[in-house]
Amino acid sequence: MGKPHAVIFDLDGVIVDTAKHHFQAWKQLADELGFNFTEEDNERLKGVSRMDSLNILLEIGGLNKSESEKQELAARKNKRYVEAISVMDESEILPGVLSFLQELKEHNIPYALGSASKNAPLILKQIGLYEKFNAIVDGNSISQAKPDPEVFLRGAEELSVAPGNCVVFEDAQSGIEAGKSAGMYVVGVGDPAILEGADEYIRTMEEMTVSRLEK
Repeated sequence: MGKPHAVIFDLDGVIVDTAKHHFQAWKQLADELGFNFTEEDNERLKGVSRMDSLNILLEIGGLNKSESEKQELAARKNKRYVEAISVMDESEILPGVLSFLQELKEHNIPYALGSASKNAPLILKQIGLYEKFNAIVDGNSISQAKPDPEVFLRGAEELSVAPGNCVVFEDAQSGIEAGKSAGMYVVGVGDPAILEGADEYIRTMEEMTVSRLEK
């Protein structure tokens, strides 16, 4: 695609691994509701909004809840998750991320965060990256969750770059679909056998350089 004009990163599974904290919080909620929730089940929640995740969880447990009950359950899960991420630090930044961000800076390529998480600003502050991003678009500033492309289109808009000149890094199927719907070049971070439709795949951010993108 040539040198990208901008890069947009998902947060969970790309910059940090918060999936383990999400899983523990959802599993504890499922235990309280009386059914088992596995790590395989948790894969369905990656890149999905909080309420949509709760609906999937309830579907797995075969439960129906009123809207007010759902709000209470989602708040309970989020409280536990926030407690866990409030003690995160820079040691939880995934391998290869810091060196790639530095390389983007050296090449004057701006980068944004595009995450469905409403806790994204807190996480970025905890790991010391909040001030590094040129723009942050999260669950607090969008109305449509992935696979809708809103989060990435907003990111491109914040960076004043055309969507077709942006590269997206995503580890979730819904995020890959969102990036492609936005008309962007999508790099899937993870197993190509699980993630479909990306333009390119890497196992970890350690594999990525600006020169590789230019090729």
